[in-house]
Amino acid sequence: MSRIVCNSGPLIALGILDKLALLNLLFEEIYVPDAVQKEILAGGIKLSGRDSFLQAKWIRIVTPKQNDLLLSALLDDGEAAVISLARELGIPLVLIDERKARKVARDVYALQAIGTARILMEAKQKNLLPEIASLFEKLRHEGYWIHDDIVQASLRAVGEL
Repeated sequence: MSRIVCNSGPLIALGILDKLALLNLLFEEIYVPDAVQKEILAGGIKLSGRDSFLQAKWIRIVTPKQNDLLLSALLDDGEAAVISLARELGIPLVLIDERKARKVARDVYALQAIGTARILMEAKQKNLLPEIASLFEKLRHEGYWIHDDIVQASLRAVGEL
């Protein structure tokens, strides 16, 4: 994995965990559409992830050149911008947690959509994290929801279940 375009949810989740820097260790280039930047700076779950995001000078903020009307009708501004920017830059990989947006990215635009769980799994497999079960617990405790099936599959994949 070398380049990725990220949505606000995973950036917030990794910020909650104080693990946003994992993206910089796993990818050579990390892009965030300006619409996603606005969402994070406006605050979300207790302003989670905002400070980590502001300190991550390695994140490239980019404004997509075109607005895809289909995407704008189906998804929120940030998700639509992530998919548009990935297509514009020729980056096949997007980081999105929301199920509908991942489905649209995969099924309509043939992008590979991964989420926070996959980032944590990759980091564990590359020995960047000693374990991930407690990180999923912390996300839930802080109000960030990842489906139980995804958590269980992730823990099984890395030998923690």
